Order: sequence, then C-alpha cells, then structure tokens
Amino acid sequence: MKYKGILYTVIIIVILFFLAGPMYVVDETEQVVITQFGEAIGNPKTEPGLYFKIPVIQQVNRFRKNLLDWDGDPGQIPTLDKTFLWVDTFARWKIVDPLKFFETVNNEVAALGRLDDIIDPAVRNFITSYPLIETVRMTNRELDTFEVGIDQVRDISSLGDVKTGRAQIVKGIMEQAQPKLAEFGIELVDVKIKRVNYVEEVQKSVYARMIAERKQIAEKFRSEGRGEARKIEGDKERDLKQITSEAYRTAQEIKGKADAEATTIYAQAYGLDADFYTFIKTLDIYVETLDKDSTLVLSTDSEFFKYMKGYMGER
Repeated sequence: MKYKGILYTVIIIVILFFLAGPMYVVDETEQVVITQFGEAIGNPKTEPGLYFKIPVIQQVNRFRKNLLDWDGDPGQIPTLDKTFLWVDTFARWKIVDPLKFFETVNNEVAALGRLDDIIDPAVRNFITSYPLIETVRMTNRELDTFEVGIDQVRDISSLGDVKTGRAQIVKGIMEQAQPKLAEFGIELVDVKIKRVNYVEEVQKSVYARMIAERKQIAEKFRSEGRGEARKIEGDKERDLKQITSEAYRTAQEIKGKADAEATTIYAQAYGLDADFYTFIKTLDIYVETLDKDSTLVLSTDSEFFKYMKGYMGER
C-alpha cells in the first residue's frame, strides 16, 4: 500500500507537470521572453521553433515581431510663419530587443504611450521650425492643374519656394525620435504626415480668398466672353453690310444693263417708223389725261392737238 501511494503521487506530479505545459511554440511572427518569479532569465527566443520551460515556475511572455502601427492624435501646431495647422501623423514600429522592451515598458499599451511622448513632441518641434510651404510640399515642381486661367491670377501672399520639403522634415522627426525609442528596444521604421489642414478659423479666411479668386477668374471669363461676343456681332454686321452692298451693286449693274438693252431695243424700234411711234405715244397720253369729264383748251396749231384735229376734221 505504501508503494502504491508513492506511485499515485508520482503519477499525479507527472500529469500536473505536463498539464502545466513544459513545452511552448514560438512562430514566425513572435518572440518570447521567459520570466521566473517575475524576472527575465536567459536570452529571448526570437527564432521560430519548439522550446521548453519549467512549468509553473517559469512564464512565457510573447511579443510580436512584425510591424506595429502607431496613430498619433491630431493636434493644432503653428508653423514658423505663424500659420496654425491641424496635423495628423502615423508611424510604423517594431520590437527589436524583446528583453529590453520587457524590462522597460513591459507591454504594447505602455509602448504606445512612450511613442506618444516621443513622436508628438518631435513632430511639433519640426513643424514649428519651418514655414507652411515646407510642410505641405516636397519640391518646387509645377503643380499639375487643368484649371484654365488659374495661373494668370497672382497671389499677393506667395508662400515662397521649397528649400527643405516635407520628406526632409519627416526624416528629421525619425532621426530625433529613434535614439530615444531605442532605449525601450523599439525601432521606429517610418513616420508619415497623414493629413495637414488649416484650423477652422484659418479655413474660413482661406475659403473666402479662394471664393474671391474664383469670382475674379469667372469675371475675367465673362468679360472675355462679352468682348468676343461684341467682336462676333461686329464681324456679323460688317459682313452683312458687305453682302448687302455687293448685292445692291450687282442688282444695279443688272438693272443698268437691262435698261440699256431696253433703251437700245426702243431706239431700234423707234428708228423703224418714227411717225407711227409718235402716234402711238400720243394716243397713250390721250388715254392717261382725257376722260369724259375732262375739259381741254388747246390752240389749233398745238402739237398735242395734231391727231385729234385730224380726227375731228374727218368727223
């Protein structure tokens, strides 16, 4: 019985040993620090594989090996030229020394707090050290715009030329923040400015100026359109008068030729029998001037009475 009790005790201890987990697996995306009674022991396990530990006494502390993200709180920052901006940044970081990371910040939540304390001041320092144009642009290349006429509107408050640019500002932020984060076993991989905008008070004045500029451009287009319309109307009037004048001249030429031909025909006809022509024309005059109510006093030797006298003589 005594041996059976000892055997049962051994079996129970073995079962508890395996239930407590003497083995653990580290995959490709993580790294492990083993602690014993809260103190880190041995070297961190950074390679994937199967590892052993003392159950119950030793604990596994896992930390991610891949890239981690940090999203800063948007804040109001003044530039060197006293323009207030709303700046939003983000960063990518990773744990490169899990032992130092465990001993200093212990977990990712605390690490994010350290990142806030280090990156945010670095961003503020560099934004306030440069004018607005350096934060919003990288080079002095010509802007890609298809807005016709916008390049003809001169801004009286030019922002100037880019001498440093956003890329160099971001690089400076990383160089300032990285040595401080290295003390916590953290490597800062990248920092970017996600968004830059004017604060609400400045936005109103900027929008007002943009509206004024667009109205100026619109008025310029309207005046050019009115001038073009007047030019088209003037050309139309000139062309119309020219067409009318040419048509009138052509009509007069045709009419003149027709009158000349008619005159020639009349002259030829009159030349064949002048007495007959005189007789016919005189009769036409009689028809036009005399009717039953007309009274005509003529001398007997009048040319107008010539044919009538012969008619009355025959009567």
